Amino acid sequence: MKKVLSGIQPSGTLTLGNYIGAMKNFVKLQEEHECYFMVVDLHAVTVPQEPASLREQSEAVAALFIASGIDPVRSNVYLQSHVPQHAELGWLMTTLTAMGELERMTQFKDKSSGKDNVGAGLFVYPALMAADILVYNADLVPVGEDQKQHLELTRDLAGRFNHRYGEFFTIPEPYIPKVGARIMSLDDGRKKMSKSSPNAGSYIALLDSPDVIRKKISRATTDSGREVIYDPANKPEVSNLMSIYSECSGLSLAEITERYEGQMYGGFKKDLAEVIVATLEPIQERYRDIRSSGAITDILAAGAERARAVASVTLAGVKERMGFLPAR
Repeated sequence: MKKVLSGIQPSGTLTLGNYIGAMKNFVKLQEEHECYFMVVDLHAVTVPQEPASLREQSEAVAALFIASGIDPVRSNVYLQSHVPQHAELGWLMTTLTAMGELERMTQFKDKSSGKDNVGAGLFVYPALMAADILVYNADLVPVGEDQKQHLELTRDLAGRFNHRYGEFFTIPEPYIPKVGARIMSLDDGRKKMSKSSPNAGSYIALLDSPDVIRKKISRATTDSGREVIYDPANKPEVSNLMSIYSECSGLSLAEITERYEGQMYGGFKKDLAEVIVATLEPIQERYRDIRSSGAITDILAAGAERARAVASVTLAGVKERMGFLPAR
């Protein structure tokens, strides 16, 4: 089976956008692939984190992975920091990376813009991201449009290593679903829904209560006009809400258009809120069961053990080719 690698940072609360754009696809991918789904806590500390919050969020994200349908028997679910080979290979990848490549990273430019003090970790973390992928010789990497640049760097580093030290790394390919890959903000249909947004009304958190969901959807920005029509160029706000409706209900965009023909936004938004509530309630119930049972600790330990077994072989091969003496 081909190998798939993906991860989500434990900073901020996971959103409906994370579920539709990433986690739903994780569940599908595990059917036919060898999957590694990690909580990337080492990436999270590229910006300051409150320790207690980092611990809580790391466990919460892992539990939401399982609650969303990822099977910890078929897939490896673990914390990035529990597999030390990530960090060691990350350093080795840093030595292969040029300053100019890192300076061109759009995310670094965005996150460092206007700041006097920028941590070196934020600058070099694309090399660690490359190591995350290469340490398992992953074939496919589910990425959003905003991560394609990092995957291109990974592909360049894999090719550079292979050219310098002999064929070793698989050149990973992006996995970008055609539908549901990018859910936009509730207050601006041209911006991606983000768990780091300072405006809590711009996203639906996976653990939002039904009443909070209803309130957020009722206040979601809509375009001028009254028609429920999918037209991203001219009606980005309503088109985004229709995409969410389609992903949560299973109805096609054409079926949604037909259902609300001749109606105004009020009834559509009310129904959309109930569709979201119905989607998230079973996930929330499973999440509470997992957290209360304490099962996530054993799940993470088992996932990390399996991941280390694969990662250690890759790292040993890299070090041997680069000329390091093996440890005794």
